[in-house]
Amino acid sequence: MREVNELINVDDPAWPLLLQELSGTDVPVEILPGDAETGRASLLQLQVSARSNLGGIVLNCGGLLVDSGWLRIFGSPSGADVEGLPGLAEINAMPVTFDPAWPSGAGLVVAHDVLGGVFTLNGGNPREAGRPGEPGEIVYFAPDALGWEALGAGHSAWLSWTLSGGLQEFYEGLRWDGWRDEVSALNGRQGLSFFPPLWSAEARQDLPATSRRAVPMAELLSLSRTSCLQFDGADPGFLGAV
Repeated sequence: MREVNELINVDDPAWPLLLQELSGTDVPVEILPGDAETGRASLLQLQVSARSNLGGIVLNCGGLLVDSGWLRIFGSPSGADVEGLPGLAEINAMPVTFDPAWPSGAGLVVAHDVLGGVFTLNGGNPREAGRPGEPGEIVYFAPDALGWEALGAGHSAWLSWTLSGGLQEFYEGLRWDGWRDEVSALNGRQGLSFFPPLWSAEARQDLPATSRRAVPMAELLSLSRTSCLQFDGADPGFLGAV
């Protein structure tokens, strides 16, 4: 086990370079204020260093709201705002104090989107967890397909792709006129529920005609899991503790 100072005091921290990337992107990104103590504790539990973008985000900010909050990348938020964006530690049910036996299970949930989509960093044995991709690869649970898909990139490459405008193509067909206003009105613990649901033929044929309402993200994730179990009996596994 590496001590927290060893993880933090590195010669080449990722955060300064990531700040440059964030300032240079054309994608709207809000950097939320972070809590240093929570960041240090999360870094220790994860055993990742400040050299990585993951470590840099967790240590230095409360998360990133990308594209008006369409994508929420988790960090270490300050305060206890009941409507604010949850932190990486909360989402992944990390112990309050360091526990070497704590498992990250199938992987680490690093981001949610407003549709109830989940971006997870694969753990050491994706096959055992029923996930595609390789260890250390980002995979996505798609609420419109009710299944996981491998994205072919690790965390840093995925983050750069996100900041270079990759979300526009990734969500093609899943955005509608006025989506930005609807998303901006949500708090950090809400997502959008669609009726008919995103996976239905009706939604696929005419997404703008669906009705949408703000619901707790926990409700969206629970509904996705229930739908998966009902349709093919396949449990998508851990989607985040919200």
